[in-house]
Amino acid sequence: MHYSKEAALQREKYLKSGAGREWFKKEVVDKPENFEPASVLLKRIRKEKERLIKEKKIKRDKNASIIYRGDDNSYYEKILATGEVKCIDDEVPFEIPKGWEWCRLRELISYQNGYAYTSSELNKEGKGMPVIKSGNLMTYEVVLKPNNDYVEKPSTKMLVSIINKGDLLMCLSSQSDNPEPLGKTAIYKANTPALLNQRVLKMRPWLEEMLEYMYYVINSEYFHYTVSHQGGGSAQANLKLGHVLSMLVPIAPFEEEIRIVDKVNATMPLILQYEATFLKQKKLNLEIKNRLKDSILQEAIQGKLVPQIAEEGTAQELLEQIQAEKQKLVKEGKLKKSALNDSVIFRSDDNKYYEQVGKSVADISEQIPFDIPETWSWSRGKSIFLPMESEKPKNDFVYIDVDAVNNKKYIIDNPKHITTENAPSRASRKLHENDVLFSMVRPYLKNIALVTDEYKNAIASTGFYVITPCIGIYPQYLYWMMLSSYVVDGLNMFMKGDNSPSINNCHIEEYLYPIPPESEQQRIIAQIGKLFEQLH
Repeated sequence: MHYSKEAALQREKYLKSGAGREWFKKEVVDKPENFEPASVLLKRIRKEKERLIKEKKIKRDKNASIIYRGDDNSYYEKILATGEVKCIDDEVPFEIPKGWEWCRLRELISYQNGYAYTSSELNKEGKGMPVIKSGNLMTYEVVLKPNNDYVEKPSTKMLVSIINKGDLLMCLSSQSDNPEPLGKTAIYKANTPALLNQRVLKMRPWLEEMLEYMYYVINSEYFHYTVSHQGGGSAQANLKLGHVLSMLVPIAPFEEEIRIVDKVNATMPLILQYEATFLKQKKLNLEIKNRLKDSILQEAIQGKLVPQIAEEGTAQELLEQIQAEKQKLVKEGKLKKSALNDSVIFRSDDNKYYEQVGKSVADISEQIPFDIPETWSWSRGKSIFLPMESEKPKNDFVYIDVDAVNNKKYIIDNPKHITTENAPSRASRKLHENDVLFSMVRPYLKNIALVTDEYKNAIASTGFYVITPCIGIYPQYLYWMMLSSYVVDGLNMFMKGDNSPSINNCHIEEYLYPIPPESEQQRIIAQIGKLFEQLH
């Protein structure tokens, strides 16, 4: 059955109304033979686009095409501008029911890229129109954040990318502030218009009645996976607009679109409830895992993770070897004499802890945070760390600032390659293999990493304390110890500052660290590695 444009519009308006839907459910839902084929919808879309082209409101798309099924049961695509026809069987991902059609996304929507704002154009005082970024696109909705950016007086160029109620917004880039998947799409439902930031795509179906159906199709697993793996291989960090627009979309008859939307809407509360429960469980599992890791590290640095073996000697003997090695380096001119200004911490017969610096001896029992085995010793950081080295880059170099450290995996994974002339003033910490980086800015964030061979010649920011262990102190043990809650939480106590709360070099150098004998360090490292592997 075919309808005039006016009749079709009236019919669809009725079907979307309450009474119409009730009739639809009773008379049509179970009678697919009554469905008007999807080809009718596509013809209406093409007719509407032709009208807008004639009125010079839009330009003709040179990539416009029609997809059809040939007599040989294969799918073909005809490029309207050139008449070129090609078989696209290898692109079609699955079979669709009779009466459905395949279509490129670009045939179904109008679209607009966002605007690249400068910091001077934005404010966070809520003045003007809100700017929607990828981080605002959450599960099924657009959320304004407390620190959202606004534009007080939008220019004409900015207003080209204005967002209105009913627009589909798609995230085209992975962002740290957006936990949602790449390609996540939300409907803008606010009554007040907003502005679109770059790397967010605005889409609008040519037929408004297709909005909800298109929204669910674009948010489907099929669409997300396909668009983010264009060209095969692993997932991309950014979506290419051309790939998004060329996506194949399955178009159902209008009546069936209504049925699909109704079904999804009916089940959506259950889906959201399950998703919330799943995310809560995932967060809980992560918290448990992190707490277990913290417990393992705490047990390790208290001497409770592996048994003590008397034949392995004592940490005091190790510290004496370190002191002797430092004296040797001073004589060789490789170390400044100030590096010998160490302390000796010991436990006396009265069961109290004392610290000797030169001829001065002081009772520090109240500073000792917990008991350690008899074979272990307490030591200040300055006694077991070699002095940091400063070096200004002379050539192009790899720069490691705080952002270059992944504080989830505790590794360096995002260094910058910088030319000498663009070197930041903070780029002066010389690195060696097996150094431990410890961020002095917001230490609670745990921007901590072990320097691998790959970065042994890199330059780090002065925002890091670069820990070079003395002989006999295993880097991996030092790394695990610096990651422990005892060290991180303890050093957090010294933070000062409002904007970028930080600690100083002396806080790390004067902190008390539990040191096991050399062989026990090795056994602790092995046991931590074994237990952490089991947690994965």
